[in-house]
Amino acid sequence: MPAIALLSAVFVVGFEQIVQWKFGATGIIGLLLISIGIKAKKPAISSIGAVMLALLVTGPAL
Repeated sequence: MPAIALLSAVFVVGFEQIVQWKFGATGIIGLLLISIGIKAKKPAISSIGAVMLALLVTGPAL
């Protein structure tokens, strides 16, 4: 069980670093809003975070 928790933590930290490197602080804020919305069971907050990330990904294409 501790190996799964360690592997999961490494994956989350790695993913967070990739988002920070590629999308900057706004990407981390969007990711944070998604996670807070899921934990608090507030779909509006997680939707705002998802929209932020979607705008960051599609921003250059628009």
